[in-house]
Amino acid sequence: MTALAREIDRPLVLIVDDDDDVRDSLQELMLSVGLDARSFASPRELLESELPERPGCLVLDVRMPGSSGLDLQYQLALRGNAKPIIFLTGYGDIPMTVQAMKGGAIDFLTKPFRDQTLLDAVIAGIERDATQRARAQTVMQHVGRFTSLTPRERQVLREVAHGRLNKQIAYELGISEITVKLHRSNVMRKMRTISVGELIRAWDTLPADIRERHQP
Repeated sequence: MTALAREIDRPLVLIVDDDDDVRDSLQELMLSVGLDARSFASPRELLESELPERPGCLVLDVRMPGSSGLDLQYQLALRGNAKPIIFLTGYGDIPMTVQAMKGGAIDFLTKPFRDQTLLDAVIAGIERDATQRARAQTVMQHVGRFTSLTPRERQVLREVAHGRLNKQIAYELGISEITVKLHRSNVMRKMRTISVGELIRAWDTLPADIRERHQP
């Protein structure tokens, strides 16, 4: 593995807090357990930064001058950035917690909190992000393979995914059963699957708009 590949896979914790001392303390805590960390004084500073595409999570103060941590959560969601978030606050209340959790937050910690409590939440966030990134990569691979299929192969794949037998597909598409078998073999080769179950799972990962866009 190259140094660049190792860097891309190395988790990065993003810290946003308007208090200089808190930012420094949180960054030192992450570094003390071997985690890379970058800190920002405001949500705007983070949004205007060029962030590396690495697994990780965000640690955000809820209440900051101007745009709040919850506002940043909303802005990131609009940009399609689903990176897990741990919120920190000294003034937490139930409505705020509910809003944060509905937005996909990992945890909502009230200051003061134990270092280990935060680290546990950060590790959970990193693990969730790694899972999300792996799932997204798999989806991208399946979409790319699906778009390489011919229109007829996509029809056959759709019928197989719906549980149709070869003879049923042949009748439905008005082709011979031998032709169905040939198309099915091509589909499995192009989708890089070795069983019908694996093929159906690949179909299930395809976004609905992709499947609908290629309807016959």
